[in-house]
Amino acid sequence: MNVSLTKDLSVYQLVMGVQAPPKPLSLSPATLLSLVRAQIDLLIEQQIAATLWVKLPPEKVWQLELARYQSSVGTSSLIYTCQIEDINRGTTDAGDEGERGENTPLSPSSSSFPHQIPVYWPPHSQLRRENFLMVLSAEFCSLILAHRLLKKRKNQTSEKVSSNKNQPLLIITTVEGRIIQQVLNGIQQALTPSSPIISADFIYPTVPEPALMNQLLAKQLLRQDEINRQIVSVRTTKLQQQNQELQNKEEQKDEYLKNVCQELRIPLTHMKTALSLLNSPNLKPPQRQRYLQMLNTQCDRQNSLITGLLDLVQLERDLEGTTLESVRLGDIVPGVVSTYQPLAQEKGIMLAYTVPTELPSVWCVSGGLRQIVINLLHNSIKFTPNGGQVWVRARLQGDYVQLEFRDTGIGIPESEIPKIFDRFYRVRTTASEDYGGAGLGLTIVQQLLLRCGGSISVKSKLNEGSTFVLQLPTVGDRSVASATENES
Repeated sequence: MNVSLTKDLSVYQLVMGVQAPPKPLSLSPATLLSLVRAQIDLLIEQQIAATLWVKLPPEKVWQLELARYQSSVGTSSLIYTCQIEDINRGTTDAGDEGERGENTPLSPSSSSFPHQIPVYWPPHSQLRRENFLMVLSAEFCSLILAHRLLKKRKNQTSEKVSSNKNQPLLIITTVEGRIIQQVLNGIQQALTPSSPIISADFIYPTVPEPALMNQLLAKQLLRQDEINRQIVSVRTTKLQQQNQELQNKEEQKDEYLKNVCQELRIPLTHMKTALSLLNSPNLKPPQRQRYLQMLNTQCDRQNSLITGLLDLVQLERDLEGTTLESVRLGDIVPGVVSTYQPLAQEKGIMLAYTVPTELPSVWCVSGGLRQIVINLLHNSIKFTPNGGQVWVRARLQGDYVQLEFRDTGIGIPESEIPKIFDRFYRVRTTASEDYGGAGLGLTIVQQLLLRCGGSISVKSKLNEGSTFVLQLPTVGDRSVASATENES
């Protein structure tokens, strides 16, 4: 049997329309759950076969309470489940929240308990912002009602509203027969076809039995205490997670500072050694020149470290709020390659590039693509011996443009490949060979690519060369742009 209402009504307005209505209390949804559980506990303990009128949230924790009651009391109980009718689908609708969550009622057809009758309320009903449990029996009658004050979403002209589950509710709980009768009368008048929703000989208990009220109060206190413990447990777990995250960040920061200090100490140690040797009275001119060159090299190295650190800190600080821009590889790669041609010619390196003009634009941080190309091209030339070759190639691959840097350089040991994007990593092929640099270039490249939704991978064999492959999202991939707009 299905029951429908010909007109809309609000249980909250019916309750507030009685003379001297009860005062609503601003309480949390967790408190509402504890009140419902306490009443179900009382009905089960006293084996009270009642008629229930309900509209509760669809989450399992709420619906299990109805199932718990009906499985205990059995066929002697009857539950009217209030549902909002969807005029587009002819089924129940989630309501103002626009998703299954706040007001989607329990579907009787999917329930294992047959003694549930759906009551369909008109579309866009005021009942969307209400939840309630009304108990009708000769021994005990009660009403628990929750009304949500909905707020308009910002920057929207539609009537959709926020569904913050932590938003306080106006909650009314009462056992007064006059209030419950007012609600039933309002529902009866709106029903179609007009049929009694409760037997004519039903008599409300004028005064609830003190023993029942004492038990109900005790159960409410127990359930509220249970809810409070759960809330404390959840908050404690969340705080522990936050503390652990903070501790991990502090440990990473300490490790980072330790690495910085170690890297800055190395050139200082070399400079101090060179200065000590320069003080030798028997120093020959060639030796003096070699030590002066050592000082110059180590000063340059320390300057490179400091500059690289400042660049990385500035990049990490600014990257989060930086918007992406559309850029063409053909506007960037040729200019950078021409800048490095003199250096390549000096080393006898063949440097070439292939960037088709029809390639689509890609997303990247403002100025970031040029920095990426400079860093990778600089590395390729630096680690390629005299007479080697370096290629820069680009091609379209799905929604990405693939940019490849390939060289015939010294290569990277397989065991070292996972480390190359770490801060301060530098390639050393022998114990004495050091190519200098801050070891931050690849770290910066990776950070820039991650920000624009790209990626980088590397293939390398020792003494044979390396290939760095970049994937840059094309401008046609709107998901990258949307993510950027949401972040900014």
